[in-house]
Amino acid sequence: MSSDQSLRINDLCKSYGGAPVLDRFSLRVAPGEFVALLGPSGAGKTTLLRCVAGLIAPDSGEIMLGRQPMHLLTGAALRRARHDIGFVFQQFNLVRRRTALGNVLTGRLSDVALWRIVLGRFPDADRRAAFSALERVGLLDQAWQRADSLSGGQQQRVAIARALVQRSRLMLADEPVASLDPAAAESVLSLLREVAREHEMSVLCSLHQPALAERYADRICAIAAARGPLTIA
Repeated sequence: MSSDQSLRINDLCKSYGGAPVLDRFSLRVAPGEFVALLGPSGAGKTTLLRCVAGLIAPDSGEIMLGRQPMHLLTGAALRRARHDIGFVFQQFNLVRRRTALGNVLTGRLSDVALWRIVLGRFPDADRRAAFSALERVGLLDQAWQRADSLSGGQQQRVAIARALVQRSRLMLADEPVASLDPAAAESVLSLLREVAREHEMSVLCSLHQPALAERYADRICAIAAARGPLTIA
C-alpha cells in the first residue's frame, strides 16, 4: 500500500466556547502503524478522534485519509468516507441484543441492499468474511452468542472483527481498554497491533496507561491541551 493511504493531520485547531482544545496539532500515521495518544483528561484526545472521524468539524486545519479531505466532506460524501474508518470505543458500541456474528455483519451495511438488511439475509460472501474475522480475533466459537453475554475483552474483539469485514483503512480506538482487566487489555492491544500490520491498517489509539503504550505502540504521541504533539517513542 502506498504512503498516499496514510492519515495526515495538519495544523488542526478546535475550540469549545472560546477555549482552545487543539492548537495547530499535526500528526501522520502510516499504513500498518499503531500510534498511541497519551495525555491527561481534557487534553483533546477524544476531540481529535472525533474530528478525524468527521463526527465534529475542526475550526481550521486539514485531515487527509489517503486522498479524502475529511475536514471538507459533508453529507453522502462524508458517510462514504467513514466506511474506511473502524471504531473501537471504551463502551464497546455494539448492539447488545445481537449476536457476535450479527454485530460483525453490521460492518457490511453500507455495501448491502436495504432489503437484505431488513430481512437479515446477508450475501454468503459477507457471512463467510464475518466468520473469518471472528476466527481471526479468536471468537469463532462465540459467533452465536449475544453481545451482552460476552466479556468486555470479547466485546472489543467483536468490534475489531467488525472493522475487518468493513475493510477499514483506519482504526480509531478511544480508551479501548480502560474498562478491561490487565490480561484482557493486553490481549486487545496485542490484537490491534497485529491486525494493523496484517491488513496495513493505520491505528490511532488513545490510552492513559503509559506502560501499555510503550509495550504495544510503534510510536507514542503525548498530547496536552491546546498544544501540538510531542512524540516520545
